[in-house]
Amino acid sequence: MNVIVISSSPNKNGLTAACAAAAAEGVRLAGGQVEEVWLNDLKVGMCQACNNGWGTCLSYHECQVEDDFQPLHARVLAADALVLVTPVYWGGMSESAKAFTDRLRRCEGTRSSDGIKGLAGKPVIAVAAAGGSGGGMITCLLTMEQWIYHVRARVWDLIPVNRWSREYKLVAIREAARAMVREGQT
Repeated sequence: MNVIVISSSPNKNGLTAACAAAAAEGVRLAGGQVEEVWLNDLKVGMCQACNNGWGTCLSYHECQVEDDFQPLHARVLAADALVLVTPVYWGGMSESAKAFTDRLRRCEGTRSSDGIKGLAGKPVIAVAAAGGSGGGMITCLLTMEQWIYHVRARVWDLIPVNRWSREYKLVAIREAARAMVREGQT
């Protein structure tokens, strides 16, 4: 099973990075292949609501805004599963995660009977990592869960973590990723 782990924090040594690393470890322990993506290292801008509000995303399931979104979109489609890890900012996803998921939703949420599966049925683990106050994890996960449904993927797990629960939640993230890969290999 090929899994893409996307981390959307600019801090490569913080809680979000530790969560992404735990997920990647779980994939490897189960014998899966993992690609780790640092979303903040890419140039993925926000949706421009092109033309009549849809641009090419409605008809062709492709974004017409040229940046790093297109190759990442292709890699997400090629993967068997996705782990999305975001820090919690103001009770929601980070700005980079929001920009990426908004554009992916526009491209993938409108697929119907075009013969291309897209993200339909792919398992997703969503992790909301709240550093500072530790608040906002559940509201963040709620928006992540809605996004998963909009792109027709499958919720594998929704995991809130804060600095107080870090130690045991890293184990939970690792084990969720491991279980997801094992289930995908059967």
